[in-house]
Amino acid sequence: MRKYTSAARMPLWKWILCLLGGLILFFLLYGFSEMGVELPLVPWAVMGIAVGTGLFGLFVYAVWTNLTERRPVTELAMKRTWADLGLGLLLGVCYFAVVVGLMALAGSYRITEAHFAFLPLLTYFLHFFMVAVYEEIIFRGIIFRLIDDRWNTAAALIVSALLFGAVHLANPGATLWGAFAIAVEAGLLLGAAYKWSGTLWLPIGIHWAWNFVQGNVLGFAVSGNPVPDKIFSAIISGPEWITGGLFGAEASVPAVVVGLLLTVILLSRCKRDER
Repeated sequence: MRKYTSAARMPLWKWILCLLGGLILFFLLYGFSEMGVELPLVPWAVMGIAVGTGLFGLFVYAVWTNLTERRPVTELAMKRTWADLGLGLLLGVCYFAVVVGLMALAGSYRITEAHFAFLPLLTYFLHFFMVAVYEEIIFRGIIFRLIDDRWNTAAALIVSALLFGAVHLANPGATLWGAFAIAVEAGLLLGAAYKWSGTLWLPIGIHWAWNFVQGNVLGFAVSGNPVPDKIFSAIISGPEWITGGLFGAEASVPAVVVGLLLTVILLSRCKRDER
């Protein structure tokens, strides 16, 4: 586990300002970025906005953190970018391959046709990059990291996960179970991924692949949002505890079980690396 500078010695008032100021700043930037990608523009312009605003968010985070905390922003270390981002993408792909494989074994998922529309898929892929960047900055880079530094990892995991789940209550088709499932399977997993790697690149990669594979590859709704452009069209049937219902695979028991298993593995590696 790679170490990063602690904010534990900050005066409490400054810690609160860093937390609240960071949240306000990046929620605003995220909102403006989402507005940008929803403009009625040609696909290449939308893709440029998605990539540009995502990279801008990373730049602003580095500047904000350096100025407010007076430390190197090691969680965005460039030497770890490709290794951790690549591992995160791989984990995100494998996560949903296992989850949907379990659904298929239960007879609840069957592919009916496949089609590939390059430009729409690339647009979604880059859009989900932007989504992953901002949500990981907010929930792992700010909330998790500052609580972990000041108190402990257990508090950081619980608070960041519950807040991550709670914000999804505003999504279409959201239920308390769906929000709780996301908190457990994703909030805990992404926090553990950040804690183990010490960088934002790993959770960004997991989150990025998670959304794209779930929606644009396998054909599920992404946190309640239907995805029109997908590689596989499938018949998804059976009880909602297996399929996740209208909210998508994230609200399924298989997703919660696999997410918890990965979380335990990553946290156990954290403990082993601390020895």
